[in-house]
Amino acid sequence: MNLRRTKLNLSLASLYSNYQGARQNTGTVVCALATSSLMLANPAWAQQAAETTTPAASTAPVAKSGALTDQIQSINITATKRKEDASKVPLSVSVIGGDELNAQHITDFVDATRSIPNISFSGGGGGGNAGNGPGLSNVEMRGISSAAGSATVGIYLDDVSMTSGNLYSMGSAEPKFFDLDHIEVLRGPQGTLYGASSMGGTIKFISNQPNTKVNSTDIYTEVSSTKGGGTNYLGNVVFNKVLKTDELALRVGIQTAHNSGFINQVDPNTTATIANGINTEDDAVVRMALKWNVTKALTITPSIFYQRVKTGDIDVAYTKTLNGVPLPDNTTSKTVREPGKDVLTVPSLTVSYDTGFGDLTSVTSYFKRNFDRTQDGTTVNSSYLGSQINSNYPNLASVVGGLPSTIFLNNQVTQFSQEVRLLSKPYDPNVSPYTWLVGAYASNQHTTLFDNEPVIGINAAFKTAGVSITDPNVIANPVSGGFPNDNSYYTGRFYHDTQQAVFGEGNYYFSPELHATLGARYLKASQTFTRDALGYFANDTTNDGVAHSTSSSSGNKLTPKLSLTWEVDKSNTLYASATEGFRVGGSNFPLPLGYCGLTAANPVSYGPDSLWSYEVGNKSRFLNNTLSVNADLFYINWKNLQQAINIPACGYAYNTNVGNATSSGAEIEIKFKPTKSIVLDLAAGYTDATLSDSAGANAGVVGAVKGARVPGVPKYNMALTAQYNFFVNDDVYGFARAAGHWTGSSYGALDPANPDYQRPSYSTYDASIGLSRDIWEVTLYVKNLTNNQNVIQRPQVQGTANEVYRINPRTIGMSLSAKF
Repeated sequence: MNLRRTKLNLSLASLYSNYQGARQNTGTVVCALATSSLMLANPAWAQQAAETTTPAASTAPVAKSGALTDQIQSINITATKRKEDASKVPLSVSVIGGDELNAQHITDFVDATRSIPNISFSGGGGGGNAGNGPGLSNVEMRGISSAAGSATVGIYLDDVSMTSGNLYSMGSAEPKFFDLDHIEVLRGPQGTLYGASSMGGTIKFISNQPNTKVNSTDIYTEVSSTKGGGTNYLGNVVFNKVLKTDELALRVGIQTAHNSGFINQVDPNTTATIANGINTEDDAVVRMALKWNVTKALTITPSIFYQRVKTGDIDVAYTKTLNGVPLPDNTTSKTVREPGKDVLTVPSLTVSYDTGFGDLTSVTSYFKRNFDRTQDGTTVNSSYLGSQINSNYPNLASVVGGLPSTIFLNNQVTQFSQEVRLLSKPYDPNVSPYTWLVGAYASNQHTTLFDNEPVIGINAAFKTAGVSITDPNVIANPVSGGFPNDNSYYTGRFYHDTQQAVFGEGNYYFSPELHATLGARYLKASQTFTRDALGYFANDTTNDGVAHSTSSSSGNKLTPKLSLTWEVDKSNTLYASATEGFRVGGSNFPLPLGYCGLTAANPVSYGPDSLWSYEVGNKSRFLNNTLSVNADLFYINWKNLQQAINIPACGYAYNTNVGNATSSGAEIEIKFKPTKSIVLDLAAGYTDATLSDSAGANAGVVGAVKGARVPGVPKYNMALTAQYNFFVNDDVYGFARAAGHWTGSSYGALDPANPDYQRPSYSTYDASIGLSRDIWEVTLYVKNLTNNQNVIQRPQVQGTANEVYRINPRTIGMSLSAKF
């Protein structure tokens, strides 16, 4: 169809007439099918968030031929490690195309969780003690949420795993949403194909690949202003250069961005302003990939991804009263700033070879993350030390209690991994009733954490007072080493994790419409953990000097998967599955008995936990492929949870296995095109995740009683998006979009005394309007239209109980892009 010659009748009468005609053609059959879809509830709705199988979704504001299409079109995904139509994949998957990310101005995990069913985020570390902000979020799916032990959601950049364990000092790795073909969110256990730590689900960032046929240049720029902050900007350019047609191509992309801060710092004594907008963010991203079609059968693709994120502070403010006056919103009175620098480097080499009977793929990759950050330790270090000084020295106690304490955290994760897999050709009823996949995987990961916590001026304070810093009559529980260079605590933690696995999936087609899938993964994992520590907060009074410990753990596990898929017809697919999820165990260090008030040593390791997930769902299209309804129901039985036992006396914790939980719920994703000019998207999820016994409470996890809700899991979330596409004239295409996001209440902790215990429900609203002509596109947009500044989480960064996290204030901006 030549869109330039199409004249759209946009009158309400014609829209109503068209809709009535569609209803007459489908009758009560459509009503019955739609009802059954809603009851079956499956979440692959967002697979249709992208409108075409090309990188540009038809719902995105791009002036391209076919921008106004009559029907909803599919997108191919790689969830099962073969390219398949998302509407035929028998699992719960949401997909957002790269252009759709730009159109909705989704920039990070936090934005994404508001648009996708049953995915949520919490501040990193146990109880949010890493704070909130870039690189500090932990992601949860379907109620499988844990701040202890290994991660519960796998993070992948293409075929490269960036998953690491939960640490108190950082959150999940977050690649920027740059030069992406799409994002795949796979809900439910993905252990068969993606290994341990995918027990809740997996997020895959799928990059645009070099094109060996067409040269292209994509440019995107954006400028905006945040209420209470300043000017933000983002710019990127991507070049695709054909070096030899159909054989060799290079793709290079560069992005830089600056986000103004909106949190102001005031003096805790005078409330005078120290600095405005301290939580700035500056990003730099580079991605390069080369595609070489050596022969028709052999393709080699080396690539590298580099990202640097520098933040001026975390996105956490205070709620408290100073000098009888409450602090304004988005204000902090901290003593020490908390900046960070997070650097990701991901080189990889992918080799694909068509053997004739199957496709052989080798993925060799390396992942490195350096995350250096600072925390304000005044409330936990200085205040505590002041309280430990003998009452005969009140002036010294007052001085020490008010000293600034800086916590320097230096994290590094490196991983080398190798995967080889052989994939059969797609199903052909004339060839074989079987399709299959077999593979092997190995990884070698090193995680290092250095933690130094100086109390600035403590040695000088004792010297001025004329007393010894190691005198037990002056300070309780002194250590012979005192405070070298004012340092109250040093620790080096060294984790070495290895995994080896073999995996496979087989499909047997009873008929072209009905097939069963049987898969399994056998995994062997081991961890060696070494810890060195010294300083006041490291030792018992009887254990001066360096505290050194080494422990190890290992295990193996077979995780099966079984599913049944029935393609009722070309427009309706039903499926059911039973899948086991698994998370590896790990090691603890021995806590100082006297300092922590323990009468027995804590366990030196903790075991794996596992779950079984059961799911039924459908993926259906109605009304001549103008309505898609994908829905599912799930039930999860989670055993032997990895949980953290906190020791209030000393602030330390150790991990152990205790208690069980269940999670049940539903997801539904609906896309409707009543006319070619209107697109409506609805995504909704409901989760009820609770502990099924009180074993955790009996073991010392405060609040871990039967019926308690699993922390970090909203009861529901929902997103509704409406877009109207139109032609201004034969040359100019336009769109208008509005979106609402609703997130239900949740609990941020098990302990009712935790300030983050109850998290309220909240909502946000976005809007945008844009025009495209030829290669150019301009957009005006607003995020958080109503400037919702309600407190949605209360992280306790180093135990500071009056810290709060809010949604970013209203941001109004404009973007300009071009595709050459």
